[in-house]
Amino acid sequence: MDGPILLNLLEEQHIPLWSHQRGEKDPLVFGGGPVLTANPEPLAPFLDVVLLGDGEELLPNFIDTIQEIRGLQRSEQLLHLAQIPGIYVPQLYEPKFSNKGELLDIEPINSNVPRSITKQTWLGNTLSYSKIITPDSVWPNIHMVEVARSCPELCRFCLASYLTLPFRSPSVTNELIPAIEKGMKATNRIGLLGASVTQHPEFADLLHWLNQDKFNNIHLSISSIRAATLDLHMAKVLANHGSKSITIAIESGSERMRTVVNKKLREEEIFAAAKYAQEGGLKGLKLYGMVGLPTEEEEDVEATAELLLRLKKESRKLHLTLGVSTFVPKAHTPFQWHGVEAKADKKLKLLSKKLKPKGIELRPESFRWSVLQALISRSDRRLAPVIALVRKENTIGNWKRVYQAIRQGNLSETIEQPITTAQLPSWDEIVHQEWDRSRTLPWEHIQGPVKPNLLLDHQLKALNQKNSKN
Repeated sequence: MDGPILLNLLEEQHIPLWSHQRGEKDPLVFGGGPVLTANPEPLAPFLDVVLLGDGEELLPNFIDTIQEIRGLQRSEQLLHLAQIPGIYVPQLYEPKFSNKGELLDIEPINSNVPRSITKQTWLGNTLSYSKIITPDSVWPNIHMVEVARSCPELCRFCLASYLTLPFRSPSVTNELIPAIEKGMKATNRIGLLGASVTQHPEFADLLHWLNQDKFNNIHLSISSIRAATLDLHMAKVLANHGSKSITIAIESGSERMRTVVNKKLREEEIFAAAKYAQEGGLKGLKLYGMVGLPTEEEEDVEATAELLLRLKKESRKLHLTLGVSTFVPKAHTPFQWHGVEAKADKKLKLLSKKLKPKGIELRPESFRWSVLQALISRSDRRLAPVIALVRKENTIGNWKRVYQAIRQGNLSETIEQPITTAQLPSWDEIVHQEWDRSRTLPWEHIQGPVKPNLLLDHQLKALNQKNSKN
């Protein structure tokens, strides 16, 4: 949802919004990160360069090349940058549409431009940690250390797993401990980051080192814990170092749904995690779940409510919180062909009705904002004029109004549309419909770590669980 903000920043710096409008005196505007790596197309017309994947080698290569080509014309600079693996120059690619507005291909404009761009993967032992610690950050005065990158679980909806494969974990002795010690010189707040921190093969050794008496004043927090890895010792260490609660992702209380999404988590492991959290001295247990996953029925949502109610009964000393979101399809995952379930909002309300009266805190993500996430996640360049127009009134109602107006040709505002004259697809097609597997995807020219046929195979395995018993 940061797209409109990007445009506001460009406008504040008097930089033309559209990349094709920038001249020789304008800077090169570049972006990166997981969202742009997954599907850069909705924002592509605003960016001169997109860095796809991990930045450890890609960013230095980009900067070195910029230094080498400073004296060239802007068009020549972009052509040089497009030769570097992992660098995508949107201006050098053109989407092709059928007469019906179907995306057919995204082609390089000449033979000097690579046909596809491969996401870059850093395979070195060193991951990242905070370089700046400040009270003005979102997490104030905390030193963040990346303990692991990607996740070996491969939940079928998960961008953080599929897009960032393989699972990587730096050495505790040679990398993590020195990184943590640097932060300890500036703050006593240490945060361990990763999609699956506790699955680091040496995590027990790291925890043992942090549990030394000399670190009694260190406040330790972990982004998320895989339920099956939590034991009493870990819970006690976290409680002794200032953690009030832990977070585990269960996705669903339905065993069938956990199988569908490839969540390798048994119900007894969830209850064991709650037991260890309570006995270890923690005050709260936060659980993450989803509604609207492919093949989900109302009885699966009922199973989530029932699971939470039983957890509440057996773990009376814990404050239980369920953070629940609506499934949003992500590029380069097995569920990229599925849309947002239109009735998912009712499922959120069902959970609220079941859980809130029983003292379980429910934190639902706005269904309407999930819809917008899906719109951006699955769209192509034709969404760019919509993003340009909604940036000053970033409300859900305005998104729909502008989208429909551009689609129908009834827009009162004037805006340049340098992308294509092809009509926008319907809102329902992009947000809610399940797509045919033969459809050309907006991100098809971006090569991720998993080949499309393997993603499709994983998706079919999920759908084959549809008739399994709960």
